[in-house]
Amino acid sequence: MAGGGEGETLEFTPTWVVAAVCTVIVAISLGVERLLHYLGVYLKTKKQKPLFEALQKVKEELMLLGFISLLLTVFQNLIAKMCVPADIVDNMLPCKRIETTTGGQESHATTTSHFQTFFSSSISGTARRLLAEGSESSVGYCAKKHKVPLLSTEALHHLHIFIFVLAIVHVTFCVLTIVFGGARIRQWKNWEDSIAKENFDAEEVLKKKKLTNVHQHAFIREHFLGIGKDSALLGWVQSFFKQFYASITKSDYVTLRLGFIMTHCRGNLKFNFHKYMIRALEDDFKRVVGISWYLWVFVVIFLLMNINGWHTYFWIAFIPFLLLLAVGTKLEHVISEMAHNVAEKHIAIEGELVVQPSDDHFWFHRPRIVLFLIHFILFQNSFEIAFFFWIWVQYGFDSCIMGQLKYIVPRLIIGVFIQVLCSYSTLPLYAIVTQMGSFFKKAIFEEHVQVGIVGWQEKVKKKKESKAAAEGSTTHPSSHGGLRLGRIFRNASTPDNVQPSSHGAEGSK
Repeated sequence: MAGGGEGETLEFTPTWVVAAVCTVIVAISLGVERLLHYLGVYLKTKKQKPLFEALQKVKEELMLLGFISLLLTVFQNLIAKMCVPADIVDNMLPCKRIETTTGGQESHATTTSHFQTFFSSSISGTARRLLAEGSESSVGYCAKKHKVPLLSTEALHHLHIFIFVLAIVHVTFCVLTIVFGGARIRQWKNWEDSIAKENFDAEEVLKKKKLTNVHQHAFIREHFLGIGKDSALLGWVQSFFKQFYASITKSDYVTLRLGFIMTHCRGNLKFNFHKYMIRALEDDFKRVVGISWYLWVFVVIFLLMNINGWHTYFWIAFIPFLLLLAVGTKLEHVISEMAHNVAEKHIAIEGELVVQPSDDHFWFHRPRIVLFLIHFILFQNSFEIAFFFWIWVQYGFDSCIMGQLKYIVPRLIIGVFIQVLCSYSTLPLYAIVTQMGSFFKKAIFEEHVQVGIVGWQEKVKKKKESKAAAEGSTTHPSSHGGLRLGRIFRNASTPDNVQPSSHGAEGSK
């Protein structure tokens, strides 16, 4: 017996068709699962623990999508049979209705001309055939009550596809951003290597009486003696434009590196700052690649505001655009502030020019806010691009939901601009400038050092407890250093930051 739509139900479908379709679906699913598994094994073999954890985050997102898919599938008929009066669903529409039927129910015809690509026709046509019986039955069920479905089965299916596309696009864009941004940051390795080749004797460098003319230093000339010297407003303008060209120069890198080392690991001028910065960025990547609960809240709000005539998605595109420009400007201004702090206090200094890292340079004294904003920017941009391609494939390029061409082109240009600027300027700026806070991250320790410190601290703690129980005496002085270092490491493991400490510096050598 045929269903209400095209094709037969499962009761009258050849078993070889069912088996063949199940085989293809299961094979694809297992293939993707094995691919992710071997990628994880490869990352563990290469000792890329942060990237491996990011991969685990991707798996969590896929599991969440699977659960969302299950809920939508199980409850689709129940939702489709929620009947409401027609006037309730006749407002806040993405497209304007242009005709009605004589049966008292409004038609679902809109200004969409139903232009479809081949790919769109295949997906949508298959979905309609699979869901035809449910759709027909729900419409008939509600029609008998002189009402309409709250959400049709087909609309629910389209929403299901959009959520999946959004998650995939977000993960893909985050990976591309990290790949291109990481490639940019790795170019700085030449600067790190050139510093290492100078064969500094740490003690001698710290003690020598070299006199440095502050205003002749390249770092000061770039950030203090320009148009922003006498005007705070012009200083912000200079920071705004600098993010588009030479956002980080060699003098910036050398000066910020030395400031970090002299603050957090003084005496170890051979500290590999570039390697530490890469490890810290990889640690942050696993947070960016996920979709947090508050981002899903934004999705719901944006879907709510997609009302005909509002051109919501055109105006929303400016949110990540403006935020990205603000973040880039702020990061450049942090560098300028450190230059001003030195240049305004000194004309000449003994030794190398050293800037002072501080959380006071950042919004609300919290460098981590920058990571939150970058996370939101990447997600919002992914949302815009995912929505565009979903509408294009699902409904056609000339769909009323897509909007007019004059609104579409600027959205796409802004999306591409955000992706390029974030990859090649903002992310590298974030990677180095956020190290200029009052704390260093646990990535300052190599992974094997982290494991060794934990083991050492546990052994010292057990030895202290057993000795105190047996002798009732105070702890041996030599154990205090181990316990103190253990506390430092535990603090670094929890908030990812730890206060400057000579012990932490020794552990990073």
